[in-house]
Amino acid sequence: MGQKYTSLSEKDIDFIKAQKIFFVGTATETSRVSVSPKGMNSFQVINNSRIAWLNVTGSGNETSAHVQQQPRMTIMFCAFEGSPLILRLYGAAKVIHKNDSEWDSLYSLFVPLPGARQIFVLDVDLVQSSCGMSIPYYSYEGERELLSDWARKKGDEGLKEYWKQKNQESIDGIPTKIIEKNTKI
Repeated sequence: MGQKYTSLSEKDIDFIKAQKIFFVGTATETSRVSVSPKGMNSFQVINNSRIAWLNVTGSGNETSAHVQQQPRMTIMFCAFEGSPLILRLYGAAKVIHKNDSEWDSLYSLFVPLPGARQIFVLDVDLVQSSCGMSIPYYSYEGERELLSDWARKKGDEGLKEYWKQKNQESIDGIPTKIIEKNTKI
């Protein structure tokens, strides 16, 4: 059933492009495991062994804290429509902040999203596919605009204040460096 590869095939890339949601898993050696759903057209395949996803402001910032201490990341896609499939991407991740030299070139890959705070790049070293035959069917009805509306209303200064209050540490107290890495000096 399950297959393992060292890079994405064109078929995998086509499958990824058709998905509306993906899940990100990270942890340090001692932290809680974070599994987070993502959407909003925020995922880009750079090549067969490198992907990037644009991270927007949320209630926590676990992924950033984890990746800065332990770069392992797993991304999972699963088919909720059509043929069953679960596709997992494993590898070493890096968080890119607005002040980092790679920000502009990577950010240009995405449709700008309100509240963008980080970009994650994953160098894929293992791709695993499995059947997904037990995954139920779900129909896509559209994007929720609530987070984008909230971020627009907050504005840049309001988002920075929110980051100060809610995004500087993981739930386990691991620093995210979001203020120092996203504030122009």
